[in-house]
Amino acid sequence: MRLTSLTVAAGLALASASFAETVAPGDVVFDEYGAVEASLTGVAGDPANGRSVIVSKKRGNCIACHSAEAWADELFHGEVGPTLDGVGGYRSAAELRGILVNSKKTFEGTVMPAYYKVDGFNRPGDAYTGKAAKELSPLLTAQEIEDVVAFLASLQD
Repeated sequence: MRLTSLTVAAGLALASASFAETVAPGDVVFDEYGAVEASLTGVAGDPANGRSVIVSKKRGNCIACHSAEAWADELFHGEVGPTLDGVGGYRSAAELRGILVNSKKTFEGTVMPAYYKVDGFNRPGDAYTGKAAKELSPLLTAQEIEDVVAFLASLQD
């Protein structure tokens, strides 16, 4: 009976994770300081994929502005943004998520891109066509945001 109960519990946990709704970019709720308490996916982030997003020039490209020992083996670190060594020790997951979704909600005037924003831009173009874009996609998916949050939260002093 105990094995059956555990099997049912595990099945329910997997089912609830698979039915988790992804929060649309326009539906993200920020607190007064720019933090986002609720997960964007309801699924735990994958720290290994988060690191991959951070160092990828085609995805997050966080290393263009930030340095950290966690990716010291990668080339061309930036120095525009703060070092992210130990960031998981002084920023909560909600703060990290908010900064990634739209950093301007936390740091007015920052040059950091909003990775999960699709509107409110000034004249966004459609690549190099010179035409206005009709609909924009976020720079990162909701799950990629959760993955980066999981990786950054693991960076403790």
